[in-house]
Amino acid sequence: MMIERVKTMLRSKKGEKLKFKINGSRNQIEEFSGEIVSLYNSIFTVKDDKNIMRSFTYSDVITKNLVIYKN
Repeated sequence: MMIERVKTMLRSKKGEKLKFKINGSRNQIEEFSGEIVSLYNSIFTVKDDKNIMRSFTYSDVITKNLVIYKN
């Protein structure tokens, strides 16, 4: 299943410094650096460089609304 592959990939990246790109509505794009803090059944949390905690769903990664790059 696709979500299980995403969860496995994110588990292996937990604690690493990564770059995130959010493709929002109306062609708004936001980029930030941070690290994956926790993984839950439906979501995962990311703490950015400004110590702001953000949460995303695994489907955000599948649909490419959230793209994760190695720093």
